[in-house]
Amino acid sequence: MAILLFLGTSILAFVLWTASSIFRNYQIARRIGLPIIISPVSTLNPFWILLARGFPAILSLKHLPFGLGTWARCTVLGWAFQDKQKLHDEVGPLFTLVTPAANEVTVADPEVAHAVLARRKDFIKPAVMYEQLNVFGRNLNTVEGEDWQRHRRLTAPSFNERTSSLVWEEARRQARDMASSWSQQETQGTTEVVADTATLALHVLTCAGFGESYPFNEGVRKVATGHGMTYRNSLSLCLSNIITFAIIPKRYLSLSFMPEKLRKLGRAEQEFQQYMEEMLARERNSGAKGKSETPNLMSALVRASDEDAQAKESGQHSKLGLTDEEIFGNIFAYNLAGHETTANTVAFALVLLAAHPQYQDWVREEVMKVQNTSLGEYSSSFPQLQRCLAVMYETLRLYGSIVFIPRAASLESQELVSQDGKEIILPPSTSVNLNIQALHTDAKTWGPDSLSWRPSRWFTKSIGGTPSENNPASQTFITPPKGSFIPWADGPRVCPGQKFAQVEFVAVVATLLGKYRVKPVLEAGQSEEDGRKALLGMVDDSAIFAITLQMNQPRKVALAWEALP
Repeated sequence: MAILLFLGTSILAFVLWTASSIFRNYQIARRIGLPIIISPVSTLNPFWILLARGFPAILSLKHLPFGLGTWARCTVLGWAFQDKQKLHDEVGPLFTLVTPAANEVTVADPEVAHAVLARRKDFIKPAVMYEQLNVFGRNLNTVEGEDWQRHRRLTAPSFNERTSSLVWEEARRQARDMASSWSQQETQGTTEVVADTATLALHVLTCAGFGESYPFNEGVRKVATGHGMTYRNSLSLCLSNIITFAIIPKRYLSLSFMPEKLRKLGRAEQEFQQYMEEMLARERNSGAKGKSETPNLMSALVRASDEDAQAKESGQHSKLGLTDEEIFGNIFAYNLAGHETTANTVAFALVLLAAHPQYQDWVREEVMKVQNTSLGEYSSSFPQLQRCLAVMYETLRLYGSIVFIPRAASLESQELVSQDGKEIILPPSTSVNLNIQALHTDAKTWGPDSLSWRPSRWFTKSIGGTPSENNPASQTFITPPKGSFIPWADGPRVCPGQKFAQVEFVAVVATLLGKYRVKPVLEAGQSEEDGRKALLGMVDDSAIFAITLQMNQPRKVALAWEALP
């Protein structure tokens, strides 16, 4: 009886706390003046996250009448990918989600999105969202203020034209080897597009970022001496379980009483830590021997670490360099941002190109024109391959790895002005979520076919030219309105690896489509249209895994790569 009384009292206390918290936050939300959606849970409520993933049927609450279940549409991580612009069409480009924990303002207004990203000190990265990325150490993605300036100053210069040239050469080499292995599968095709593009992107990163070059079928695919797990597998496990690190401290994962799945994650964390320590040691050893190496991210990080060590030896408190832990944190962050996101974009694009053969021809026409002059040279080729870049942009518009960008108002109230001129005052520490998917699919910006994958939308005729998709000379690459296309964020904290990713993507697509045609492997009785629909269904059946958007069933449809005569 006492237990039942305790449980009943606890439940009643929780319900009363939830109701009073919602009422308090609702009063604050009314003063903001935006449309309001009331939710009994916050998007980051651990219980709700586990419940929604373990029992997805609970999401049927969103179908309740009179808008009573609207909250269930916008409280699941990654909800924006499936919803696109729909909820904003119903309630407006900005709305406030009132939860017991806090108020969350969701933004699909380009002007507001641009302002939030431009004002770095007024809208900061919320620590609760980014702390999980500190699993190996603080890094450029997670620090703020002077620490961010220090990390940015020390790491950003590595992303220069010399690095871009190296990325170009390595991406083309990896793409040639990857395509060769695919074409050997002949008519049965390959179902390993996602896995192989991940290997390619990781090899490009290790070469251009860390000074270590590998053949496509070796390198991160093989277990290195002194290890029990490959570089790729240890990294993949850490990335796919990034939320677990936020819940369970990594030092507890390898304990004997933990479930095998968690102990395996613990081993992966230790393996990846060891790989990073070995890379750091090799770089320091090369520097000590005076070897002339091409400057890269790792060498820049080592120089920063040495500055920090020298300052400490002289009794100074260094704010100039990086600690070893910060080096490891940045290596992990760049593996996430420079490998997983690019690999996902390449994989989505290749599947979409297989579903739209007319765009293979469209891209190949441009590639062949450049190939007749200097496809092997980065400086002369990359600027001319605008259609390849358009394929990347269109893929990022609809299937970008990140579906929203979280920010939080600083400790002072912040004023914003919407696209229609309305002034909005956000209270201190208000959460602000930029809905990338809604911004990228808004028909007012992208036209009535905003949900269709159409790379040619990125071109318009130049002055005096004739509008023709078959005449590149008559077209210019469009610049979307500010805040309407933000796959790399924007403003002071725009992704420093943006050019790195662009060069890598263009090099891979140009190399593949210059010599190969890709198509779906049809099952018995399937028509070409059936195959096309199966591919589109495969990319549309995607969801957020840990942090990034990924296909749920990437091996569902095989792709056949046929060498061109």
